[in-house]
Amino acid sequence: MIPFIIILVIIILICVRCIRIVPQASAWIVEFLGKYKTTWDAGLHFKIPILERIVKTVSLKEQVADFEPQPVITKDNVTMMVDSVVFFYIFDPKLFAYGVERPIAAIENLSATTLRNIIGSMTLDETLTSRDNINAKITAILDSATDKWGIKVSRVEVKNIEPPKSIKEAMEKQMKAEREKREAILTAEGKKQSAITMAECEKEAAILRADAAKEQKIREAQGEAEALLAVQRAKAEAIRLINEADPGDGYLKLKSFETAEKMADGQATKIVVPSDIANLAGTLSALKESVKE
Repeated sequence: MIPFIIILVIIILICVRCIRIVPQASAWIVEFLGKYKTTWDAGLHFKIPILERIVKTVSLKEQVADFEPQPVITKDNVTMMVDSVVFFYIFDPKLFAYGVERPIAAIENLSATTLRNIIGSMTLDETLTSRDNINAKITAILDSATDKWGIKVSRVEVKNIEPPKSIKEAMEKQMKAEREKREAILTAEGKKQSAITMAECEKEAAILRADAAKEQKIREAQGEAEALLAVQRAKAEAIRLINEADPGDGYLKLKSFETAEKMADGQATKIVVPSDIANLAGTLSALKESVKE
């Protein structure tokens, strides 16, 4: 009885050990008598004792492979250190398990050779300014080459590009010269714009002054014309009122004397006085009558 119980316990232990639980985002490769049988996905599975064995566990998560910097020679014979990062995931665990030995090392070597080929066809300036283009080319080549290994390369990023020290110093000098050049151009443009603005301001001020002087002269002329017109109107009105009042000879004689007095107050050295003031008054009276008619 005891041996039977022992055998039963052993069988139970073996069965328990043959129950396997595959975690999420994982896949297990199972062989039957040394030959590939199936791939276990996440969940509960039972393994046949002795006949079946799990040969490889594969993670289906996206993985990152960070490779060490490597020397690369550009088209213009400049040697620089370039390091890259590869993002990939496994889409076929069977191909990954049986497709290539040491797949991460294979990706690293393939990435290095591809990077050398791409950068070797570019100059230093193109390499420094075309990082996105380099990333896209490496990604396309690696993705196509790793399909037979069950690996999908999602993207490749070139992290650092380190040119030689002498090249870096020359680039820094060039950048400094470019900055000084831009600064000088901006300063000259500023001075030019300032001079143009000042000239425009002076021009506008001169135009405004000329317009103001012109307006002043026009207004003065208009004022003088209006004043002269007002004086003439006043004289005309005075003559009209005198005519309407019908002044007598005495008034005309008095006006004649006032005129003579004003002439005497002037700068003239000679004064011609009519011999007969009364006749002058008569003449004025006749003139008045003719004006009335």
